[in-house]
Amino acid sequence: MNTVADRGRELIGLREDETQDTLPDLCRRLIAGRGEASNIALAREILQRFEGLGADEKTAFFLTLADAFGPDPTRIREATDAFHNDQPDSLVRLLDAVEPPRQELFRRLNMAPLGTASLVSMRAELLDRLREQPLLNTVEADFRHLLASWFNRGFLRLERIDWRSPAAVLEKLMRYESVHPIKGWDDLHRRLGDDRRCFGFFHPALPDEPLIFVEVALSQEISADIAPLIDSEAPLTDPYAAETAVFFSINNSLKGLRGISFGNFLLKQVLSELSAELPQLKHFVTLSPMPRFADGLDRLLAGEVGGWPVDRLDQILSDHQAGLRELSGQASPCAAMQTLLSTGQARHDGVPPEPLARLALLYLSELKQDGGLFDPVAAFHLANGAVLERINVDADRSVKGLAQSYGLMVNYRYDPEQVVTNHEAFVQAGRIVMSRALQREHDKYLSGKR
Repeated sequence: MNTVADRGRELIGLREDETQDTLPDLCRRLIAGRGEASNIALAREILQRFEGLGADEKTAFFLTLADAFGPDPTRIREATDAFHNDQPDSLVRLLDAVEPPRQELFRRLNMAPLGTASLVSMRAELLDRLREQPLLNTVEADFRHLLASWFNRGFLRLERIDWRSPAAVLEKLMRYESVHPIKGWDDLHRRLGDDRRCFGFFHPALPDEPLIFVEVALSQEISADIAPLIDSEAPLTDPYAAETAVFFSINNSLKGLRGISFGNFLLKQVLSELSAELPQLKHFVTLSPMPRFADGLDRLLAGEVGGWPVDRLDQILSDHQAGLRELSGQASPCAAMQTLLSTGQARHDGVPPEPLARLALLYLSELKQDGGLFDPVAAFHLANGAVLERINVDADRSVKGLAQSYGLMVNYRYDPEQVVTNHEAFVQAGRIVMSRALQREHDKYLSGKR
């Protein structure tokens, strides 16, 4: 492809010292171009020039894409006026009119050598600018539309990643692991031991990039503590004696593919792979973080969440009032929890686990934002048909775990025979399927049934 691009560069008269064509000019030439070699050369030239721009110049380029490479309003009005339901050609003309030229630009840029990787990186830079430049949301919509097509499930292949995988893949596994960082090669070697499994989705255009990957521990029981699962010195166990598969880390690797959904497909296929390889497995669960729990709980206790005033929280925790008062000196259970958490005692076993777990159940099941669950991990697993199985206090004593969730983690359970029913209950009716123990706790303290 680079050879073709080099020849195409000569054909279209591009020279190393040529500066008269601006980047938008080259983009217009690429959209209008007909020759394959010349288009490949132009696409490579545009991507290389973009990469060499400074931050402000990249912002200006994105704004040009939003303004000068959008659809023509006049064409849209004419095509809309000419549309008739019984004239298929009029629909074709309307669809052609409403498609922004930048979509065709992105498709042609994808022809360049490593074009897909470059466009994914370009979108990552665009995402950084959306908050300050809302006009760029139209460009982002086109990026997301095309990448969702290019990275749909039909193009992805599931691969097991083990110690024999290419070094380039293993290095990226260490780089992209953000849930429970890998500390070095010895740590990685243990993560890929015989009683562990790691699976990732790969795309033909990015052969050494695990787009999303999941780490699994094979054990006898449902894990309530992350430390043994990521301990590089943990003894190996027999995977064929395991009854439980614990999914303890799921990572989306590339920022430029944020919002392109892979996780639901990955988990379902990994469930199938593990069931085929290890038919003795009885339980499929996660040990999942609660990345927004500390923030959500602080807002709850401060009375900042609609529908959950402080006096209602006090009632929910009333059976712990005496113990909390003794620990904090505060008469209000809500104020007591605020005091204990703000002084850092939760990090030193100063907060009783029962009220903390009850508030975590409230957070997971009732706290909402923008019409959905406040916790993104809960929303992901419950939408995929999981059961809210168990809340584990003191499950993650790392600095990150204590800061983001006061050390709490959650087991979500996947029952292959129930995931579709659970998914429908959550998506259609907003109903969260819980284990019997959590459902009893919820009904007794959180739904007014005292």
